[in-house]
Amino acid sequence: MITEKLQNAINEQITAEMWSANMYLAMSFYMEKEGFCGMAHWLKKQWAEENEHACSLADYVIKRGGKAKVDKLDVVPNDFGTPLEVFEQVYKQECRVSEMIDKLVDVAAAEKGKATQDFLWGFLCEQVEEEATAAGIVDMIKKAGATGIFFVDVKLGER
Repeated sequence: MITEKLQNAINEQITAEMWSANMYLAMSFYMEKEGFCGMAHWLKKQWAEENEHACSLADYVIKRGGKAKVDKLDVVPNDFGTPLEVFEQVYKQECRVSEMIDKLVDVAAAEKGKATQDFLWGFLCEQVEEEATAAGIVDMIKKAGATGIFFVDVKLGER
């Protein structure tokens, strides 16, 4: 069984994952419009991954006897600036998600939800990779500069 407090906290994370997904999809549309098809492709893959995270969290709540739900999603931005600014926002979002999951693990510990803690550790480990990947893309864009940005675009399209 899952406690109500833990169920509510995971449901908040589900909503946060869905918001992140929507933001990445909006970024994908924006980058496509700006002519960066590879970056748009990478961001669309990220959108799908965030949806998978939300579904995985929901599946877990249901398996533990709880009720999974998605709350109201706030509107996401639709204008993002340069490719560098886009991926700086991606990095900041991944850092926010890491903090949220870290706090969620704390709730699971306080509720003595050992199975939930174990489940959430996978997300924490994945966030280390997510942050590193986003930071790496930011660095790549900075190093590429204006003349190499299309190389970065092609590289991200390989995802």
